[in-house]
Amino acid sequence: MSNTTFEEIGQVLRGNQCFAILSHVRPDGDALGSQLALALSLQQLGKDVRIWNEDGMLEKYSFLPRAELLTKPPSTAIDVDVAVALDTAIQNRLGTTLAAVGSAKIWINIDHHRSNPGYGDLVIIDSSAPATGEIIFRLIKSQDLPFNHDIAENLFAAISTDTGSFQYPKTSARTFEIAAELVRVGGLDVGQISQQLYENYPRRRLELLRDLLRTMRFGEDGRVASFSLSLKTAAALAVLPEDNEGLIDHLRAIRGVIVAVFFEELADGKVRVSMRSKDEAVDVCAICQKFGGGGHTLAAGARIRGSLAEVEEKVLEEIGEVLKRDS
Repeated sequence: MSNTTFEEIGQVLRGNQCFAILSHVRPDGDALGSQLALALSLQQLGKDVRIWNEDGMLEKYSFLPRAELLTKPPSTAIDVDVAVALDTAIQNRLGTTLAAVGSAKIWINIDHHRSNPGYGDLVIIDSSAPATGEIIFRLIKSQDLPFNHDIAENLFAAISTDTGSFQYPKTSARTFEIAAELVRVGGLDVGQISQQLYENYPRRRLELLRDLLRTMRFGEDGRVASFSLSLKTAAALAVLPEDNEGLIDHLRAIRGVIVAVFFEELADGKVRVSMRSKDEAVDVCAICQKFGGGGHTLAAGARIRGSLAEVEEKVLEEIGEVLKRDS
C-alpha cells in the first residue's frame, strides 16, 4: 500500500464537485466495473461525474448496471476538479481520456499493478489486491460512501473477472469475504451475473479461438505455448478487440506449459503481446518491462513495434533465456 490513505482520498471525494473517472485502453471487467462503482457512489453524493474510456463501454459488459453512463471521451477538453485513474499501470494507457481532461486540481491514481510508477497527486497502489475493484470496495466501506445494489454488482463483476472467477493466486480470504458482503448486502444473483460474464459469448469469439488454435506453437520442451492473430484474420472474422479477452487461458491451462503468449497484430505497426505465467519464478512483468510494458508477476503485456514474425521471435527468445536461467 502506498502512502496515501483512504481518509485522504475520502476527503477529496467529499470536498470537490466535478469528477472524471478514467481507465485504461482495451478495458477489462475490473476497469469498467471499478469505474462505474466509484462513479455511482459519487453520484449518490450529488457529484457531477463523467466516466470515460477510450473504447467506451464494451458490448460484453453492457449488462452492467448503468453501463450507459460510461462513454468515449469528448473531443473537446473539459476542466474538472478531480481526475481519477483506475486500474491503469502507466498513465499514457489512459489513451484519449488524458487529452479530454483539460485541467484537474487533483489527480488520483488507484491501482493494483506493481509496475505502476505512482503518477498523480494521491496514490494508492496495492499489489496484494487481485483486482482494483477490491480496493474500491474498501475505499467505499472505510469512508462510508454511498453503496447500493448497482454499485455492488459492478464491483462483483470487477473482482470476479480479474480473479479468473476467484481462481488466480492472489485471490485471498479477504477477496471471498468482500464477494460475500457484495452478494449479501447488494442482494446479488451470482448465477445470473456469472452467466452474463462467462456464458454469453458471441459466436465469432469461438470462431476466433478455432483460428488461433491453428497457429498454436510450443517451445522450450513444451514449457512455452503461443498463438497469434493477424490483422487479416481479425478482419475476415469481423472480431472486436474485446473478443480476445481470456482466450490465452486455453494455452495456460495446458499441462506442462509455464508461459503462455498471445500475439495480436495492430494497425499501427505494433504487436500487442499478452503474457501469462504459472510459476512466480518466471516473472512475465519483468519480461514485458524489457519491451516497454508491465503488469503483474503472472499476467502482463506490452505493445512492441515490428511485424508479427519479428515480435514473436524477439519475445519468445527472451522468454527462452529467462527459462534457461531459472531451470
